[in-house]
Amino acid sequence: MLIAGSRAERLPRTVWWLVLARAINRLGAFSVGFLTVLITTEFGVSAVAAGVVSAAFGLATIPSRLVGGVLADRLGRRRTIVAGLAGCALAQAGLAVSGSVAMAAVFAVLLGLVFEVYEPPSQAMIADAVRPERQAQAFSLFNTALAVGGMGAGLIAAGLGRWDLRWLFVADAVSCLLCAVVIRLVLPADRPAPATSRVSGTGSAWRDRRLLVLLLSGTLFAVIFMQVGMAMPLVLVARGLEAADAGLLSAVAAVVMVLCQPLLRWTAALSHHTAMTCGYLLLAAGLAGYAVSDGLPGHLAATVVWSAGDVLMFGRSYAVVVDLAPPHARGRYLSVFGTCWGFATVLAPLCGTQLLERAGPEGLWGVLALTCLLLAAAQLTMIKPMLERQGRTL
Repeated sequence: MLIAGSRAERLPRTVWWLVLARAINRLGAFSVGFLTVLITTEFGVSAVAAGVVSAAFGLATIPSRLVGGVLADRLGRRRTIVAGLAGCALAQAGLAVSGSVAMAAVFAVLLGLVFEVYEPPSQAMIADAVRPERQAQAFSLFNTALAVGGMGAGLIAAGLGRWDLRWLFVADAVSCLLCAVVIRLVLPADRPAPATSRVSGTGSAWRDRRLLVLLLSGTLFAVIFMQVGMAMPLVLVARGLEAADAGLLSAVAAVVMVLCQPLLRWTAALSHHTAMTCGYLLLAAGLAGYAVSDGLPGHLAATVVWSAGDVLMFGRSYAVVVDLAPPHARGRYLSVFGTCWGFATVLAPLCGTQLLERAGPEGLWGVLALTCLLLAAAQLTMIKPMLERQGRTL
């Protein structure tokens, strides 16, 4: 008889259903990138006006994640996930049938307000279902589902986008509803924390200095990570390569993330802080590889290196947050930490374009690699001691 069955059986079924649902949702979540194009082509407004609508969407995603964390702890994980996905479906359908810029703007903001609601309860449900020593692997797998779904999303977007942009939003609405149905039918119901626990934990996440330190380091990491997607096409063009090659690099990164999942069992004995330090070092090496590469093979090799680092550290960062959070406030802690991606959405384009203009591709990747080295040093010499010292005083 096989020992514990296959690899898939080594994590609870809840995790695998959440991973599948996230991949399906990501498979359809490609329409947001075409929001500006839809507004300019369908309604004949300027790119500046369309950019304002897109910016309003991005800004609305920040409170969206916070709302998801509060609802996860107060209403329950499953209910919040289903409500968030249903809200996304409604907003996407509204964008598909919008007859004016004003109507599109309203549904864009509505989409932003519900876009991240399902993230904190999904992460909290994983934390609830998985033993502490396996949480890093589960969170990493959850992140990999996003990358894998993104590979298929590009192909679907290329097909439907050539037909009619509005169908992109219809397809996204359908995928959100499909995910909501899967979550509702296959995941176990959960109960919210008792009222006394919810009251005692209200606002505690923002008052936890340990979490705020992790939020700062997480924001720096998110800014770095997002440069690979945002700045890469510009860098490739500046070096005489095709901007479309950025899609190939993205696909390679997704493949590496999948192939590296079994390696997480080998690093399970490492502490979270040690693993994150190693991850930062691999990220630094990959970004340094981008700095010295002038051809596609060099960029591909660098992508393999930094992608392995991302797998090693991404799940660990969320596992550290779960370790800090009281059980009744996991949703709120994860949502506060998750706002690092909202902050990075604002900061990354500004930082990346300025660095690229002033220092060129070599300077951009060099500065980002140096920042990763600083984060690696800070993880062991500052963050770890601080978390352990303050943890003993609580």
